[in-house]
Amino acid sequence: MTEQETGQTTETTQSAEYATPQHPEVDAHDNRRQVLYWRLLARLFDHEEHATLESASLAVVEDIGLPSPLLDPQASVDSIVQRHPELAAEFDGLMAPEPDDDGGHDRPAEVRRAALVSKVLLNVFSSGSGTVTAGQLARWQSDAGWLERALGCKPGELRGGRAGGAAGRGAAGPGVSPTGTGGRGTTPDLSRLIPAIGPELGAIEADLVKRMHLREVLADPKLAAQLTPSMSLIEQLLRDKNNLSGVALANAKALIRRFVDEVAEVLRTQVEKATVGALDRSVPPKRVFRNLDLDRTIWKNLTNWSPEEERLYVDRLYYRHTARKTMPQRLIVVVDQSGSMVDSMVNCTILASIFAGLPKVDVHLIAYDTQALDLTPWVHDPFETLLRTNLGGGTDGTVAMALAQPKITEPRNTVVVWISDFYEWQAEPLFESMAAVHRSGAKFIPVGSVTSSGRGSVNPWFRERFKDLGTPVLSGHIRKLVHELKTFLA
Repeated sequence: MTEQETGQTTETTQSAEYATPQHPEVDAHDNRRQVLYWRLLARLFDHEEHATLESASLAVVEDIGLPSPLLDPQASVDSIVQRHPELAAEFDGLMAPEPDDDGGHDRPAEVRRAALVSKVLLNVFSSGSGTVTAGQLARWQSDAGWLERALGCKPGELRGGRAGGAAGRGAAGPGVSPTGTGGRGTTPDLSRLIPAIGPELGAIEADLVKRMHLREVLADPKLAAQLTPSMSLIEQLLRDKNNLSGVALANAKALIRRFVDEVAEVLRTQVEKATVGALDRSVPPKRVFRNLDLDRTIWKNLTNWSPEEERLYVDRLYYRHTARKTMPQRLIVVVDQSGSMVDSMVNCTILASIFAGLPKVDVHLIAYDTQALDLTPWVHDPFETLLRTNLGGGTDGTVAMALAQPKITEPRNTVVVWISDFYEWQAEPLFESMAAVHRSGAKFIPVGSVTSSGRGSVNPWFRERFKDLGTPVLSGHIRKLVHELKTFLA
């Protein structure tokens, strides 16, 4: 027997021994899953194709009944789901699977899940290099939406933008587009599952936008129509708006308007849920039938019950209070418009416009870098407001404070929201003026980041002093700011 034949016999014997423990199927499923994940790692970290892993993965995918295009890096998740609509439901909550009732594991299902997970992760995190076309950016945004959906979130939610907005709607029909609700229940705790995945997705998207020849794309209506507005794209458009003209400028404005409307829809819902004031019992209830409190009326008149006549005589009708407490309030929003604060600038501009539409709320908006700009005349239109901003430059909050302080005419009915990373040129003078605003009786809310992903940094010097002042810096999701404003305005 030759040495080669001996090696083959030994290998066959080892394979046979490996496949005949008490649970042979478990080993086979583990091997398949490992093949798929090794291929994923090889694709992510090595640009060269490994023929052995590719052929082995193809055999696994075909054997478990999944379409072979699942292994094609050029095929988007959307295109696969369009041809195989039954897979859409499998992507929902794919990476946050529910445990089996008996505590066991469905080994074949784990192999199938590994194939689907590999597809989503590879399409999102292997973004390549070189120039990016509008179509490639749109495809990546769609795939990122499927990843967010697989994590149990709404598309766009982790990247700091719309949560289930109109982007991509109708691309693959009902129940297929990644703009679906996503998930199989409550949103998982992603801070424990995959820390900082939202900012990482935003960084990849920002890199793709930078690699795209944006001006040429905007000048072509067909290419511009392929763009899906996102925070990264809006930031680039706001930075470059002064260099655009004609068709390119019109397309840029249309994208900004579209994004603003989508974010406003999400924020308006949060504000509407949060701004219902307490019942004002000092206002007499309106005596109309719809406000009649029947239960209370019967209870209060029970002493008038006549057993002989079996009749209740009512001396007085009771009505429900429906009036809400609404006090005139002044909301002053000061936003650092330096380049690092673009997410906060967009969100807070839209939020200010929403609060400006509420009754008896007087909203003022100030943006600053080394100079301050009073944007109050345009506060009702966030689109026009954003077009008047100039991202970038240094930060000197004292110039913004000089505009804000004269607006505080009734401190007890005034809230000042200051959004910045607080890396200031004149730190001590600015902090002293902020402390003076707080001591005057006005509600002062320092905000480190007002994003949809919660990413942001704050100057530690300011953070400690705000904490000592009793006004700790608010950082994180924009819902936190909505809650703070609701508490004051309710």
